[in-house]
Amino acid sequence: MFSKSLKKDIDAAMANDPAARTRFEVRHTYSGIKALIAYRRANFFYRHNLKFIARMISQNAKKVTGIEIHPAATIEPGVFIDHGMGVVIGETAVVETGCVIYQGVTLGGTGKDKGKKRHPTIKRDCVISAGAKVLGGITINENCKIGAGSVVLSDVPANSTVVGIPGRIVKQNGVNVKDLEQEKRAPVWEEISALKEKIEKLEQELAKKESK
Repeated sequence: MFSKSLKKDIDAAMANDPAARTRFEVRHTYSGIKALIAYRRANFFYRHNLKFIARMISQNAKKVTGIEIHPAATIEPGVFIDHGMGVVIGETAVVETGCVIYQGVTLGGTGKDKGKKRHPTIKRDCVISAGAKVLGGITINENCKIGAGSVVLSDVPANSTVVGIPGRIVKQNGVNVKDLEQEKRAPVWEEISALKEKIEKLEQELAKKESK
């Protein structure tokens, strides 16, 4: 079982990384591959109720690779974690085959979620770009691209491109999207804007006092 998963993981690396030269090199030098090997071992122990051993394996892998994957997460064979430093994948996250995850990505919870499914599901053939945060028990459907540094807090339909904070759909099925509902500012963004205005006013008042 482990060997079949490893083969598919290496296949994914070879297919998605132009710098990949040989399978031997990928197997022994790629931190994403090392992290997935450790995850699959940890997941085996976790499913057999040897959770302390599972956590030890995952924490050791984190120290070596900089990638933290909870042993209870579900990651299908054929996933590629590129570079990988700072990647965090939570307990109830699901990542399906064909997905590519870049450095600094978080598949996490919001801290407010309740119930069994607190982390996102990433469907087949998605690309989660560097620094993106996908949070909560949401679903990113097939063949989506999440832009670098985006924060995604709601479901994303298939064949979509999402960018920004909060994440908004800018392309779907190859067509640029201009959604009036998405153009309305989220409450959190409104609060941030209001705080920025207050800070600017206070800075102006302080500058006036200092110039007197």
